[in-house]
Amino acid sequence: MTQEVVKPRKVACPACGETTEYSPKNPFRPFCSERCKLMDLGDWASEKFRIPDSTPPDLYEPE
Repeated sequence: MTQEVVKPRKVACPACGETTEYSPKNPFRPFCSERCKLMDLGDWASEKFRIPDSTPPDLYEPE
């Protein structure tokens, strides 16, 4: 009986672009390091990344 060898999936880190392993061995996946993971979190927290909203403002003002 032969076992199939599964190669770990390699992806580019979303923050720095470095190639990193996307597997349970990498606790920061899809990032390459804790630093890149925290930099991305900081960008979201500072609203650098935004999802556009085309909803018009609510014109109703409660009395």
